Order: sequence, then structure tokens, then C-alpha cells
Amino acid sequence: MAMRPQQRRLLGLLALLVVLAVVCLASLALGSRFIPFDVQWSALTTHLDTPDAIVVRSLRVPRTLLGVLVGLALGAAGALIQGHTRNPLADPGLLGVTQGAALAVVIAVVTLGINTLYGFIWFAFAGALIASVTVYVLGGVGGNAVTPVTLALAGAVVSALLGGLVSAIVLLDGRGMEVFRFWRVGSIAARDYSVVWQTAPFLLAGLVLAVACAPGLNLLALGDDVAAALGHRIRRTRVLGVVTVTLLAGAAVAASGPIAFVGLVVPHLARMIAGPDYRWLVPFAALLGADVLLVADILGRVLSGDAFDVGIMLALVGAPVFIALVRRKALVRL
Repeated sequence: MAMRPQQRRLLGLLALLVVLAVVCLASLALGSRFIPFDVQWSALTTHLDTPDAIVVRSLRVPRTLLGVLVGLALGAAGALIQGHTRNPLADPGLLGVTQGAALAVVIAVVTLGINTLYGFIWFAFAGALIASVTVYVLGGVGGNAVTPVTLALAGAVVSALLGGLVSAIVLLDGRGMEVFRFWRVGSIAARDYSVVWQTAPFLLAGLVLAVACAPGLNLLALGDDVAAALGHRIRRTRVLGVVTVTLLAGAAVAASGPIAFVGLVVPHLARMIAGPDYRWLVPFAALLGADVLLVADILGRVLSGDAFDVGIMLALVGAPVFIALVRRKALVRL
């Protein structure tokens, strides 16, 4: 008997969860040296202080946890922003999240002398939030309704402006350039548990809101006029979408730096599997984002001895994958 579409989608989500569990185990095992699974188990369930146990507990577990959270967040945020802007080339950076966080980090370095990752997190998150709110306000300037076009245009303008300010500041201040370069690469390495616990509440709240946004995005996909005619409150959905993307992408960027291609490519892959229904697309994109990000991080460790951070690996692998996707015209229709 043929399976119903919902049954196939449920099986797809279960398959992605299984893949994520396998990838997490691989993330704990692979690196500069292989750590067997029985040693991993002992490290997690006992208080052994062997070198392998210390590596698992202090380095690989927080790195894996952060990779899962950031991947979930960027995948879901990418699906939401592409839905709100109806732009297949959109990613979380389109709302100014990345450049807002970058400018806040640079200002913190130059004016306050902050040079630690833990000091960056709250500045980056605040910068992302302010930039997103600015984009939304500019998108509705003059009393007009916020539309996908005005949102995308406002986001492009604000991102360009903030990017220019970042470049100007780091060119004038060598200290800011050195510290900013470290944060700008995009990495989940060398993060400890404090980074995970500080960002997890925002990322988890954003994921819950992303699922809540999904039915509204299905109506917006019909067009604003049709959605309004059906009694849908478009402004509320837009505001909720911007808040959700800010929580997800802002916290992810604050914790790991700007990691490209997950928010851009993963929603297209999820759409191939789950179809255009955002109630399914959002969770598929989130799980695929976590799988892809962790696989890229593992590849970077294995192929380069941890010289290539996950942001570099995703750029190297993501670019040809995205070119292949956009050549298939059906994939870019939202």
C-alpha cells in the first residue's frame, strides 16, 4: 500500500534525526585523533581524567552541542527569511543580522577593549537585534505596509551601510582588525559550555516561534492580498517573523560568527524533500541545517587537521552545491 505524503514526511524527519545522532557520535569520535565509542561512553558517564576523556568532555561535547544548535537555528532562519521575502537567494544576513552583529563586535573591541569570545556574544546579539528592527522599520517607512520587496530592499541597504562602517573602523584600528578577523571566520571550535548555555535559551525560543510562524507563511505564500482577504493579520506575521529570525540568526552569529550557506542552501534541500508546506519545511530545514553544519565541521577536522573552520568548509562545499541547485529552475520557485 502506498504511503501517504504525511507518513513519508514523518519518516523523513525520523531519518534526519537518526542521521543527526550518527553525526553527533562521529563528531565526538573524529578529530586530530580517533576516540573509540567505548572511551566516549566512559568519559561521559565517569570522572576519568585520561587525556581522551578530557578531550571529549571539555572540547568535543560543547563543540558538538553548539554545532547542533547553530545548525538548527540557521536552517530554520533561512526557511523563514526566504518565505517572508519570497526571495530564493535570501539568507539571514539579508535582514542585516550578520552586519549588525559584526558592527557591534567591532565597536566593542575598539571602544571598550573587549577581546574575548564571551564578551562578544551579548554585543553581537544586541547589534543583530537593532539591525533587524531598523530593517523592519525602514521596510514600512512612509506608512506603507511591509512587503517582501520593501523588506528585501531595506535589508540590502542596511547591510551595505553596516558593512561599510565595519570596514572603515577596522581599517582605522589595527587592533580591531586582528580581533575581528578571528570572530569573522565562522567557527564552533574552542567554544566551551558557557557559550552553549548563554545562547541555547534564545535559539530554543526561536525554534518554537519558527514552528508557530509556519501556518502564517503558508498564507503569505498565496500573496498578501489573498492572505488579507482570508482574514489573516499580515503585519503580526511579519513582526513575528522578524523577531524569530533575529532570535535564531542573531544568537547563532553571536556564538559562532557569520557562517554562510546553511541559511541559503539548506532550505532549498529541505524544499526538495518536504515540499512547499512551511509546517513541514521549517523542521526539515532545521534538522538538515544541523546535519550539514556538523558534517562540514567534521570534514574540516579530518581533511585539514582543524586548520579549516566550519565557515571555510561550508563556503568551499556550499558554493558548488548551490550552483547545481539554482540550475534546476523548479528549486528556486517559492
